[in-house]
Amino acid sequence: MPYINASDGTRLHYEEQGQGRPLVMIHGWTFSGRFFHRNVPVLAEQARVITLDLRGHGESDKPDHSYRIPRLAADLRDLLEALELEDVTVLGWSIGCPIIWSYLELFGKARLRDAIFVQQTPRQYFSSEWKYGHAACYDQAGLAETIQKLTLTPEAFDEQNLTDCLATELSADERTMLLAEMGKSPAHARAAMMADHTVHDWRDVLPHFDLPALMMIAEKDAVLVPEGPSWVADHMPDCRSLRFEHSSHMLFLDETDKFNRAVLEFLAR
Repeated sequence: MPYINASDGTRLHYEEQGQGRPLVMIHGWTFSGRFFHRNVPVLAEQARVITLDLRGHGESDKPDHSYRIPRLAADLRDLLEALELEDVTVLGWSIGCPIIWSYLELFGKARLRDAIFVQQTPRQYFSSEWKYGHAACYDQAGLAETIQKLTLTPEAFDEQNLTDCLATELSADERTMLLAEMGKSPAHARAAMMADHTVHDWRDVLPHFDLPALMMIAEKDAVLVPEGPSWVADHMPDCRSLRFEHSSHMLFLDETDKFNRAVLEFLAR
């Protein structure tokens, strides 16, 4: 399996397919690069597609440290440097979005051409003036409950999480494969990553990013309401939006053909 070594020695697994300008795809929390299995073969007809397993996920190492969003942004930098990638389109789904936002804040637009964001709010916690957070992890009590469930009953947590993220039905084989991928992420990694992720508020810095971007918005998401991702598109200077009317959180599975076409059209701009 192909790996790169992050700057702290953690081995990060990636897969690549196709040729051309690079497209780096970053999955969401508790998942893996294999969640893009319906998308990569089509996208690889026109791009060099690289899917990364975040630390603590998939086939990457699961260390007992360093699951903060800035560390994950450094992992992305390490991948781009190790593979000597330039002029990159980076695609982040869910927690993949703040990883890209952190990268831009820390490293600017180095090696990047543009970005595709998939269904993520700029702030997960609710407040008196922000009501577009996460359906479960919207405060410290919600975070504690989520960590308790994923620690004590991980199989049931994964089953419900996968169901909540979809508006369509998977085949039995596909569901089994994706649940197996989720099971590769241990509780300590998931808990530490979510604990850091939930407290960030990106609304101050997003208006200062001028990287050309696309935000994909799922209208039927039970995890994150569409108003949150819409805020990102409305406040980043060069970000447009595309709405997926029949999708939940995994819009690349709910509306696979539309997702693939949109990515290819963005790449061909």
